[in-house]
Amino acid sequence: MKRKITLKQIAKELDVSISTVSKSLRDSPEISEDTRLKVQAFAKLYNYKPNNIALSLKNRKTKTIAIIIPEIVHHFFATVISGIEQVANESGYNVIICLSDESFDKEVINMEMLANGSIDGFIMSLSKETQNKADFHHIIEVINQGMPVVMFDRVTNDILCDKVIIDDNRAAFDAIQNLIDNGFKKIALITTVDYVSVGKLRTEGYLRALRTNDVNVDENLILRIEDIDNCAVPIEKFIAANKPDAVFAVNELFAVTAIKGAKKIGLNVPEDISVIGFTDGIISKYSSPSITTVSQDGIEMGGKAAKMLIQRLESEDEEEEEHYRTEVIETHLVERESTRALKRGSF
Repeated sequence: MKRKITLKQIAKELDVSISTVSKSLRDSPEISEDTRLKVQAFAKLYNYKPNNIALSLKNRKTKTIAIIIPEIVHHFFATVISGIEQVANESGYNVIICLSDESFDKEVINMEMLANGSIDGFIMSLSKETQNKADFHHIIEVINQGMPVVMFDRVTNDILCDKVIIDDNRAAFDAIQNLIDNGFKKIALITTVDYVSVGKLRTEGYLRALRTNDVNVDENLILRIEDIDNCAVPIEKFIAANKPDAVFAVNELFAVTAIKGAKKIGLNVPEDISVIGFTDGIISKYSSPSITTVSQDGIEMGGKAAKMLIQRLESEDEEEEEHYRTEVIETHLVERESTRALKRGSF
C-alpha cells in the first residue's frame, strides 16, 4: 500500500515550492509542462489525494479569517479579537471566532470544521490541553496542505508558522527587578502549571531575576495553579501561610484574587503586601486598589497577527512561503495603587 503524501512533502521531494505543486496539480499554465508532468507523476505514484483546502488554496478566496482562542472572558483575548477585526475589515476580510474552551478536542474539531474551504487562514492561541498533550497534528496537517496559520500569545516552537508574542520572560524579569530595586525581599509568585507556555516563561523570568540579584529561591513562595476557576482558596491559604511582602501574579485573575485573599486574612494592600499582575485589562484599572501590572497590548498583537496572515494570503512571492517570522510586542510596567516602595524610588 502506497503511503499518503502531502503537498508540502511533494514540494520538498521535488525541490519546488508548495505553490508550484498546487498549480501543477491544477494544470496551471503558469507552470512549465515539464514541471507539471513531473509533479503529477510523483503525486500519482504516491496516491496523493487533494482535499478541499488544497483545491481552495489558489482557486477561490472566502475573504474570511478564523480566530481560535482558549476562552472569551479574559479581557486580553477580547482586545486581540478587536485588533484582528480592525485590520481584517480594513483589508476586506471577515472574521469567524471559535472557542476551544481550553480543550484539545474542541480545538481539533474547530480546525477540521473550518478547514474545508470555508475560510482562508487561522489566527490562534493554543488551548491548555493542547499544550499539555504537546499534540499539534491538526495544525501541522492544515499547514502542510497550504493553509496559513498565525499563532499568538500561547505558541509552540514545534510548529513552523508566523507568531506574535511578547517577551514573557523579560517582562516578568523586569517586574521582579523593580520590586527588588524597591526593597522587597520576600517576593511570592502565583503562576500556572508549567505546560502553559506563557506561565512557564513568566516563571522563568521570576526565577532569573531572583538569581541575578542573589536572592534565594524559596519553592514555598511559588504557587502553581492547575484549576484557575477554583483558585481563590489555594491563593488565600498560600498568602496566609507564607506572608510575602510582595506577590507577582502571572495574570489579572490571580492578581485580583491575591488582593482579595490578602484582605480576608487582615492584610492591607499595599501597606502590608504589594501586588503586581500581568495584562493591563479592565480588572487592573478598576479593582480596589487598582493593580500595578505588566501591560500586554492585545489590540497591537491582534493587528500584527492579522497583517501577517493577510500578507501571507495575498503574497505572490513563492520564495517567502516557508520563511516564517516571530514578532515581539513591547511591554512596560503600569504603576498603580497595589504597590508601594519600601525605600526611595517608588513605582
